[in-house]
Amino acid sequence: MTNSRKNTASRRRAPARPTDRGRDASRARRQKRSRTRIALTIVLSLLVLMAAGAGWLYLKLNGNISTFDADGISGDRPDDSSKGQNILVIGSDARTGGNSELGGGDKGDIGRSDTALLLHVYADRKHAVAVSVPRDTLVDIPPCKLPDGSWTKTRHDVMFNAAYSVGQTAKGNPACTQNTVEHLTGLRVHHTMVVDFKGFATLTDVVGGVEVCVPQDVYQKDLNPNRAGRGERIFAKGEQNVAGQRALDYVRIRHGIGDGSDIGRIKRQQAFIAGLIKKIKSDGLTPTRLLPLANAATKSMTVDPGLGSANKLISFAMSMKEIDLHNTKFITIPWRYQGERVAIVEPEADALWAALKADRTLDGEDAGGKNGDKKPEPAQSAGPVSGDGIAVTVHNGTTTGGLASRAAKALTDHGFTVTGTGNAPSQDHSTTTIGYGPGQKTRAETVARLFAGAALEPVSADGITVTLGESYVDSPSAAPSPGPATVPSKVADGARSADDDACSNLSYG
Repeated sequence: MTNSRKNTASRRRAPARPTDRGRDASRARRQKRSRTRIALTIVLSLLVLMAAGAGWLYLKLNGNISTFDADGISGDRPDDSSKGQNILVIGSDARTGGNSELGGGDKGDIGRSDTALLLHVYADRKHAVAVSVPRDTLVDIPPCKLPDGSWTKTRHDVMFNAAYSVGQTAKGNPACTQNTVEHLTGLRVHHTMVVDFKGFATLTDVVGGVEVCVPQDVYQKDLNPNRAGRGERIFAKGEQNVAGQRALDYVRIRHGIGDGSDIGRIKRQQAFIAGLIKKIKSDGLTPTRLLPLANAATKSMTVDPGLGSANKLISFAMSMKEIDLHNTKFITIPWRYQGERVAIVEPEADALWAALKADRTLDGEDAGGKNGDKKPEPAQSAGPVSGDGIAVTVHNGTTTGGLASRAAKALTDHGFTVTGTGNAPSQDHSTTTIGYGPGQKTRAETVARLFAGAALEPVSADGITVTLGESYVDSPSAAPSPGPATVPSKVADGARSADDDACSNLSYG
């Protein structure tokens, strides 16, 4: 009985208190669960904040982007046979949107294009070349859409930058410039961007300035030739860092350096863009650097609808991240002076466009994707030239006697009919020119293959006339020009790489 009561009492007795070790383990488990819940809450909160921040950033960048009306892009476009991409970049000097404080065009002025380049990104995404088109280049402007919905007629032999002003609006006409570039090059332009002064200045501030080189002291009168006196010195000769307004002043300087031409200014603009690329790559694209860059860039641009969102722009930018500095090239369209204007030199220009269409680099490398690592191939001949059915008159535009007869023989040897020879009205021609009448351009291009460096010029009179220049005296060979898959050496040799010395090749004349 006694034992039974003891057992019952034992069963009813309260559970034993845990030991100190047990209490510590239990407390540790509770604290661990608590810390885990806190950490999880913090992580989830951060993810929510990050997602909200990304959404805010996406909306902000999207809100920055302006697009132009794609309805103005011509329906008569080159085929899209190239594996690479062509991007037209236009610099606008309109005074709208805060640009007036930075020295844009006249107040109340229409939109104007101060500079333009065609960027070809090769299919291998390891090479790129930017081809500058001088604003004074004489071109044909094809039909372009006006604000009232009507279309203009083709205009011949007018300055290239006039295309951007078609329609006489403050925001300009980037679609017309795109139409003109496609008509000029035979290349399809995949995207077009317009960069304004204000955005450009902000972008240079964001990156902390760009290292440039000034070939000589520059004064206020060099920036504004209408000044009565020389004014203060605004740039000292040598290397220096420029940002904001000073960066704009640098890329706009035309007078006082070299021959004061737009050609020389283009060389400095190319050097500046190379310096900007170099600075961005050297700093690295970390989020803290990328976000201000993206914000400044999107504020500065008007783009075609194909790039009209943050996702599209970022995707496009990231597609070029593997292009190194040395493989980023800058050249100017083959050109020569024609009075105060600039004329395009053929057949060199056509050879350049053909090489880009074939995704061949300036040194002949195949950069068309899978075959992008091929070594340069030797230049190939464009094949024999046949002048069958083409009548030509030959004039000697130099003081070297017998030149017209020599050229006439070369032409007849290739099947051309020479209808006459003689001296040109003036004998001071430096470059051979080939004048052609309406509907004769294709035949004139065939003639040009026998005269390296010859320039094609449309004229009102019928027929084709070759006016020989000093270039023919120096190189009288009538061998056909290189095939379209290679860039003429004198064009390629003048290229700038993004890693070139900042003080090299900064002026002309």
